[in-house]
Amino acid sequence: MIQRRLFCAQASTILQHPNTIKNNSFNKKWRIKQVKKSNFNQVMEEIKPHIFNSDFIAVSLQRTGSYSSPWQKVLPSDTPEIAYLKAKRSAERFQLLQFAVCPFTLRASKLTAYPYNFHLFPRDELKIGMPSYSFACQTSYLTSMAQLGFDFNSCIYDGISYISRAQESSMKHLTGNSLMRAHAVQSSSTLSTADSVFIQRIKSRIKTWINVCKDSKGAHEDPMVKALRKVVEGDHGSRPCIDVDVCSERQVQLVLEVVKEYADETVPLLIPAKDGSTQGVRIVLTSSNEDKDLYEKQLQDLEEEQSKNVRGFREVIDLISASRKPIVAHNSLDDFSFIHSKFMSPLPLSLDQFKSSLSSSFPYIIDLGHLMKEFNPNGNIKNVPAASSFLRSRFFAPIDIDIPLEGTPDEMNKGKIYGHNVLQISHVFAKLYSITKCRQQKEEASLALDNFANIFDQHSSPLLDDSNEDIKISSSSMRKLSCDDVAFLWGFRCGLTAGKLKELLSKSHKAFSDEFDVQLVDKSCAVVAFWQPGIAAAFINAMASGGDCDEGLKELILEGFKATNYETYKRVCNTSNWDSNLADSLDQVVASANQCPVDDHEKSPYEIWWDDKTVLNLDDIKL
Repeated sequence: MIQRRLFCAQASTILQHPNTIKNNSFNKKWRIKQVKKSNFNQVMEEIKPHIFNSDFIAVSLQRTGSYSSPWQKVLPSDTPEIAYLKAKRSAERFQLLQFAVCPFTLRASKLTAYPYNFHLFPRDELKIGMPSYSFACQTSYLTSMAQLGFDFNSCIYDGISYISRAQESSMKHLTGNSLMRAHAVQSSSTLSTADSVFIQRIKSRIKTWINVCKDSKGAHEDPMVKALRKVVEGDHGSRPCIDVDVCSERQVQLVLEVVKEYADETVPLLIPAKDGSTQGVRIVLTSSNEDKDLYEKQLQDLEEEQSKNVRGFREVIDLISASRKPIVAHNSLDDFSFIHSKFMSPLPLSLDQFKSSLSSSFPYIIDLGHLMKEFNPNGNIKNVPAASSFLRSRFFAPIDIDIPLEGTPDEMNKGKIYGHNVLQISHVFAKLYSITKCRQQKEEASLALDNFANIFDQHSSPLLDDSNEDIKISSSSMRKLSCDDVAFLWGFRCGLTAGKLKELLSKSHKAFSDEFDVQLVDKSCAVVAFWQPGIAAAFINAMASGGDCDEGLKELILEGFKATNYETYKRVCNTSNWDSNLADSLDQVVASANQCPVDDHEKSPYEIWWDDKTVLNLDDIKL
């Protein structure tokens, strides 16, 4: 069959630069700078202008695993909320070992890319027991990395550590030896008698101390006395200081109110305690307004340096966030669940909370998979090489790639594929962007991209008439069904195919006299879809009652068959303990639901997109 090719850009000569690769060559010639702890500081100075001067930033993550059994991955029959719960569990269990970042610019058909692949390994750099990392590993993921020549020894010993924003905030309280600048507080409207006594005592002490410090500045003082004074009073450069002990946060506020009277010449610092509270206020006396400004600048620089040492790789995440550039990823839900969990804060409980939290740091995220649906709405392209092959066979959009990075042979791969996927993502996106510009006659391509930004439902598409709560199964020959028309079935013997299971069911109950379909979720469980409303509930009720008058159904029940509705599956995904087989998890939830039943009115009116061509091939499951 001859396919028509869309010519979207003028053909241009591919540059014969050693860093320039023809747009149909995904191979080891691509130069990707490898970043480890030993060259991290140097690379940070290099990558910063590339990030802020880029048009887009592509990211690609390499994890230690994704899911522990087939049903725990995101299934076509999952709602967006359930898909998020699965991504959340994966991000909390597994770890990142590589994080590839590629700032790039697009000028006509030329892609100028700056790909960096950061090798990560989380560790307790400050030896304070926080953060304490433990994580799961999936053997197939590690095997795949090993086949590409990944050096696990180098990762462990020279990998870059990191800490999340939430962990850094907690760490400042746990260390107990780092002073924090105190911020201005509002004056208290009402003071108790105890407050008034405390304030008068502190006022007198601070006033006396300042007067003593200013009194001739010890010009005629014995050198030994001056040395002892420094030991007692403390010294910040040449600036004297005094510590005021406090017993509560209320007393901290009162001390800061007193210090405000001397704001032109003093700088208050908070002394943190081990338990995260404040154990005292240190007041530093400066000699002039200029000296105070200088000291505050020194404190700010010191805090920044300490934070930089602690942040590690998160400094890259913070740069990307500060740039506000559009970010391109292939699987945004999984990738940004990991990014949020590892570098921001613990993942929230719901998808809406996750989106809200993420948008504050990354307001514009483009998922390559959603963008591909604009050009192949009836296909199911699961990876970046497949997307590249599809575009190459149907569209003519030549992209010249220039990678002007320099580095040592060790930094530039030594011929091995590290972080290779981030360049593929950049390249495929450049093609899609070029084709989109050709398609848009009156509207800019950047505006067209807005339709595909910040979508975290892997099955969503602007081309389909659907709601945010729909479940889509595949993307071709789909039917819209209510979740009430779906049943989960388990208890059948191992090795039973979907076709054989459908044959058994068709002879068991009148519910199967109308059209229905069966798909396997894993080796222990299947999903049954009914085209007629209300049939699923009738079948589940018949199973619960023991089969009534249907001999075929009684035989299935005697064999151990069980059935439940979609709500039970949702409750499984909301629990913390997931079994390797979905059937075992369903058994546990059904047993607990019998003790604490859930009212029917709590059900959500979800809908699914069902494709009868979607079949789970158990032979492809490799764990």
